[in-house]
Amino acid sequence: MADPYPSTSGRRVRVFQVATGNVGREMIGRIQAHPDLELVGLHCYTPDKIGRDAGELAGLDPVGVLATGTVEEIVDAQPDVVTFHGVWPDVELYERVLEAGIDVVTTADFITGHHRDANHRLADGRTESAVIAAACERGGSTFYGTGMNPGLAQILTIVHSADVADIEKVTCIESVDVSCHHSVDTWVNCGFGFPADDPEQVRKLELGCRVFGDGVHLMADALGIELDTVDFECELGACTEDVDLGWYQLPKGSVGAAKFAYVGKVAGVPRVELGLEWQMTPHTSPKWDVQGCYITRIDGDPIIYSKHMIIPRPGTPFDAEAFASIGMTVTGMPALNAIRAVVEAAPGIVTSADLPLRAFAGRFAGHSAS
Repeated sequence: MADPYPSTSGRRVRVFQVATGNVGREMIGRIQAHPDLELVGLHCYTPDKIGRDAGELAGLDPVGVLATGTVEEIVDAQPDVVTFHGVWPDVELYERVLEAGIDVVTTADFITGHHRDANHRLADGRTESAVIAAACERGGSTFYGTGMNPGLAQILTIVHSADVADIEKVTCIESVDVSCHHSVDTWVNCGFGFPADDPEQVRKLELGCRVFGDGVHLMADALGIELDTVDFECELGACTEDVDLGWYQLPKGSVGAAKFAYVGKVAGVPRVELGLEWQMTPHTSPKWDVQGCYITRIDGDPIIYSKHMIIPRPGTPFDAEAFASIGMTVTGMPALNAIRAVVEAAPGIVTSADLPLRAFAGRFAGHSAS
């Protein structure tokens, strides 16, 4: 049988990471422990981080990799792949890296490109996908976006449909307490902590979460269904008292929870849905009893109902910092575990529907997939 990974067989994949925010800090340690990967560089946007050891920036022992601050230094290092863990995309960086023949795997706001192309056209009118695809063609490189949700959660839903005949509707739901996700920019962008009776807050939430619509397109693509529309549905939960999370303030009457969905429809009939139940505090009206998991429901013959629960390993401290770390781990690991498959994929923009099953598998400690 031919080796599925000929160009990286027998060696670790050389990784240059970009950004050291919540996900990026966690991924430095995860790359160090990953049997397939070798961290060869770290790009930071904050000047006072440049020149510091990547391990130090992640709260770990030094790893011998110093942070740099220019794209030229990324290209000069000749990595196989750049992992991008910033909150928002950097299309200029993507373009320069890709045209240099370096692949990109990102957890920043890109799954299929539908959302970025519709809502973030460049000043000259081009779409981000067009820019990225052209750079891939020039460099013979590959670009892939993923995460936990959107990303892996939809793959779990798709797989659960494999034993169903006559599918009527596919639903993927994230039902979680989000108070351990300490990203002020994220929650300001989504309207949490702002007056729930302001009609503008529904629009802010929809604007801040449009990448979840990509998850609907990904599922529809894998299921072979063409959608007429992807509609946004939403209900906000207002705080019934002032809430101080320590890192974020939620005044009484402000948005403290939300139940919303992106619903893909055919001839007006809901067919593919990505729902979210987010609770920053239980003290809201209305209130939803979040289940702390990802839920799949396939309506068809038979009906499938499944919960994907993420549980701390024994010995994990029962505190907000530890739970935040778990959240960042499950966001970034779908990217790290897919790297070898992405490096070996054909040039261009790929989605999870294009990658082999091996891209969605973890690794046993000390065992490389090469």
